[in-house]
Amino acid sequence: MTLQHIERAVGIGRRDGGNGFGAEALRLFGLISARILSRYGVLLGFLALWQVAASSGWINAAVLPPLDAIAVALWKGLAGGSLLGDIAISLQRAGLAFAAAVVVAIPLGLVMGQVRAVETALDPILQLFRQTSALALYPVFILLLGLGEASKVFVIFWATLFPLLLNTISGVKEVDPKLLEMARVYGARRLTIFRRVVLPGAVPSIFVGLRLGATTALLLLIASEMIGANKGIGFQVMNAQYNFQIPLMFAAIVILAALGLIANQALVSLQRRLCRWSNTVG
Repeated sequence: MTLQHIERAVGIGRRDGGNGFGAEALRLFGLISARILSRYGVLLGFLALWQVAASSGWINAAVLPPLDAIAVALWKGLAGGSLLGDIAISLQRAGLAFAAAVVVAIPLGLVMGQVRAVETALDPILQLFRQTSALALYPVFILLLGLGEASKVFVIFWATLFPLLLNTISGVKEVDPKLLEMARVYGARRLTIFRRVVLPGAVPSIFVGLRLGATTALLLLIASEMIGANKGIGFQVMNAQYNFQIPLMFAAIVILAALGLIANQALVSLQRRLCRWSNTVG
């Protein structure tokens, strides 16, 4: 509610003995409710149907437990601390792999997008590796690096690298040629053109790659922790399933979904701050 809304509502309330204030409050409440329902109505309806179906016996509650049972398992896991260590180790693995992919992919993508000879030389092998599933290569990474942390981090890094690299290359190539030509006409040096034209123009596409990479990192995190791990959210999903602790399994899945949403929203907020001139944020 804005200050103008409050002042207008208070003024109406004073003149009409409070009836106007009540009507204005109801109108604003209706507008807010309509906005929430238009955006989250389908999700809320799905969750309500899930709860009713599981509680009423329409579906097997042992397989799809009601949401209140999942919430209880989630609270116990977090309050008891059993899930906090898993969250910490999972964030460490995914964060390290994601940071390494950023350090490698963005500089390489900026070079490949600008230097045709480098792109021509590296593109065939990159396309070959990109078309090979990271999960298919995971046994190779285990043979080379063992079942420890190195193989888990590397498979996440490998899968995260390509969406970020390709989006960086695409962003550099999509910079408006007229802007580049104008900078050259005004005598800008190559480094200045890169700093002032190429890099800002590529940033929106780079952020698309960052968001895709963050999603990919979480997906590969689950897969890597399901093989040869004894700690982590992915391990908890498999361990709870083996022990038929289905509410705990869904609680771990909820945590993974929440981590993905938080990472995506953090990147969106950062993009809005850095790219206020761009309308591609969404």
